Amino acid sequence: MKRKLRMGMIGGGKDAFIGAIHRFAFNMDGLVEMVCGALSIDPEIAKDSGQSLFLDEDRIYLNYQEMLEIESLMPAGKRIDFVTIVTPNFAHFAPAKLALQKGFNVVIEKPITFTLDEAKELKALVEETGLILCLTHTYSGYPMVKQAKAMVGEGALGKIRKVWVEYPQGWLSKLSEREGNQQAAWRTDPKRSGKSGCMGDIGTHAAHLSEYITGLKITHLCADLNIFVEGRALDDDGNVLLKFDNGAAGVLMASQVAAGEENALKIRIYGEKGGIEWAQMEPNTLIVKWLDEPAQILRAGGNYGGRLSSFAVSNCRTPGGHPEGYLEAFANIYKNFATTLAAKLDGTEPSKEALDFPSVDEGVRGMAFIDNVVASAQSDLKWTEYKV
Repeated sequence: MKRKLRMGMIGGGKDAFIGAIHRFAFNMDGLVEMVCGALSIDPEIAKDSGQSLFLDEDRIYLNYQEMLEIESLMPAGKRIDFVTIVTPNFAHFAPAKLALQKGFNVVIEKPITFTLDEAKELKALVEETGLILCLTHTYSGYPMVKQAKAMVGEGALGKIRKVWVEYPQGWLSKLSEREGNQQAAWRTDPKRSGKSGCMGDIGTHAAHLSEYITGLKITHLCADLNIFVEGRALDDDGNVLLKFDNGAAGVLMASQVAAGEENALKIRIYGEKGGIEWAQMEPNTLIVKWLDEPAQILRAGGNYGGRLSSFAVSNCRTPGGHPEGYLEAFANIYKNFATTLAAKLDGTEPSKEALDFPSVDEGVRGMAFIDNVVASAQSDLKWTEYKV
């Protein structure tokens, strides 16, 4: 493709944490240009945010309906190719649905929607329109996560037997939502976040990572959800036993009241022949443990092409020893999506490596995870069948 993809952002105005992260990410490879936005429900913030990003005045919109309507009427050489939606959970579905109806591809924050039914409706729209929806499950963008997936997929570990995945944070150890912390305020509000707090916010990341790397699907679970901070409306901690479709067993722990922890996402997966271990706070390293051989340490880096899978190498940006972290992983999601979309617009086939990004299917499974965890936590049964 001989031009950048044109993008419009919904949400993500001044002082919005995740909007700035998205802008860092899509700018990293020079494949995407942000040309318009409806950046806040507050008109002044929307205008000020658009101006600070040097958007043309006539493409700074005060609401997403106006933006999608006007952009859809523009000539093909000017209108946007896709929208990025970075609003709180409750405000994901409506703009995503309208964008698809207006013919725009979509990048959207997780969880994909507020309810499972909404997620299923978006999936139906994606299938009907043939458009692309990318879900920003960031951790699947790390090179060594892709290396782990490739090794499991080629059978290096043998049949998978056990999955341990944990995501402890400590930032909600106090009632921060009543102390002026806006991120805490909406994430702990059932009207804006949904039926689950911790499990909806970070438990979904852990569940997605377990399915992404193993290629397996959760079939049953047994969940325990807790509210430890007095006065909080949604769970801030939880533990889940998992069963996978090949018979493997799993343990998932997520907590936002693990005082002193930052973003300590970690996964261990064991098969008949060996296991792998990866931690988000040391992302360039993948530890491989063998049943009858010494353990290996694999490292990310563009100069390790002979040792790593094509999926890992295509998402490495620097030689070994140069740290690549959260922003680079986020950028890999955008790079793969943008490369796939550009190929589609050119009428060519994207590579299998480019197609490796989370889609609407992962969005539906994420919403199903939330529903099933909450249902299990409220049930007296030991095991709850995983319904999608």
